[in-house]
Amino acid sequence: MNTISFDNDQYISMQSQKILERIAYFGGKLYLEFGGKLFDDFHASRVLPGFHPDSKIRMLYELRDRAEIIIAISAGDIEKNKRRGDLGITYDLDALRLIDAFRDIGLYVGSVVITQYADQPTVKVFQRRLEALGIKVYRHYPIENYPYDIKGIVSDDGFGKNDYIETSRELVVVTAPGPGSGKMATCLSQLYHEHRLGIRSGYAKFETFPIWNLPLGHPVNLAYEAATADMGDVNMIDPYHLEAYGVSTVNYNRDVEIFPVLKVMFEKIYGECPYKSPTDMGVNMAGNCIINDEAAREASCNEIIRRYYNALCNVKQGTGEKTEVQKIEVIMNKLGITGEMRAPVKPALKREAETGAPAAAIELCDGKIITGRTSELLGTCSAMLLNALKYLANLPDEALLISPTIIEPIQELKINHMGNRNPHLHMDEILIALAVSAVTDENAAKALAELPKLKGTQAHSTVLLSRADENVFKKLGIALTCEPKYQTNHLFHG
Repeated sequence: MNTISFDNDQYISMQSQKILERIAYFGGKLYLEFGGKLFDDFHASRVLPGFHPDSKIRMLYELRDRAEIIIAISAGDIEKNKRRGDLGITYDLDALRLIDAFRDIGLYVGSVVITQYADQPTVKVFQRRLEALGIKVYRHYPIENYPYDIKGIVSDDGFGKNDYIETSRELVVVTAPGPGSGKMATCLSQLYHEHRLGIRSGYAKFETFPIWNLPLGHPVNLAYEAATADMGDVNMIDPYHLEAYGVSTVNYNRDVEIFPVLKVMFEKIYGECPYKSPTDMGVNMAGNCIINDEAAREASCNEIIRRYYNALCNVKQGTGEKTEVQKIEVIMNKLGITGEMRAPVKPALKREAETGAPAAAIELCDGKIITGRTSELLGTCSAMLLNALKYLANLPDEALLISPTIIEPIQELKINHMGNRNPHLHMDEILIALAVSAVTDENAAKALAELPKLKGTQAHSTVLLSRADENVFKKLGIALTCEPKYQTNHLFHG
């Protein structure tokens, strides 16, 4: 069950004010490196129930008249067709998606900067595409021995050879489709150019996690370690902040390791470093808006377990490393939690043992556990979904929401005309069938109306699911885990 642990309205207000204070500190212009996801921060909403996935965008919307956005994308990521794991789209397409999304809510996107540009053919094609769409494109180039050769970096042969990005507003938000896109280098390059042009500007960093004013071993911060197990991030006490102020704060290894280099870089650009520690660079106020610490701890433990199952499944599918699983196991041991402590896991496994077939279970927001099993007409998760909707609509178990006369023609279409081997309806197909039934069936209409109540629930499947079913879980806001095994012994799983 998700008990609210976070005051979202307070967060938007405090965060906006903090950014305005930092703009004023630097005399009227700030480059803000924005880490994490802006539109869809589902990790934050899972570990801090009450945090809206679009909270950071809503906060920026409050500053829309003062803000513009630069989207940074690495040429290497374009060349490799790197994909966002949560959305399944390449970084170049996500850059276009982000531009549309920002514009749709009235935020100004000033330009796109392609970092690590080295004349790659596919990158040239992407640049031409952006320019044909009327988007300004700038190029930043690889700098030898970055970030350690300070003299070379802060020179005409380093930042000086990058395109200077023309901006027009006092808050310049630098964001990206994913990590490693060159956001910090983009900000520092701009500071170098503007210092030479006599423009006074500053830099700050906005990372939601780890939360600097929560303890090092707090489950919210450990959930961040679990989320970044593939990147090797480790939370640690900021030694520079402790030395400067005598106060323990939490940061992560990459920022702590790079701070001495950044400090020298700032000194070379500004003449002095405006910050005494990595924590000083941040503007995150999330830790001040937690209103129920126990609920945040519980939600974070559940998220760590969810990440553990995801890591196991990635290893099974050949897309992850065993070391990621081992890192998360260490975190779980610290907290004394196990996979079976996730509420829907045991009921799903029990249902599978009873039926001898794949099963799934979902924990609804009131704590009720609903299960589903494979039948002649329905896949496991489709059955579970219909059972959950019947419960939420106060309909009896025997109520028939979708007539076989609707399901069977869809199955025939899939097998005889679409080339599918599996006749069972996926979740998206069953929802379409339910919507059709709702036109003439009152019970189906009642059940369909309960869909929003699935947001924030927890589900577990005893087998790996198709991408189609996974996407439906994401769209409905259901946090899913799976056992790391396939339903069949086939080599191809569509």
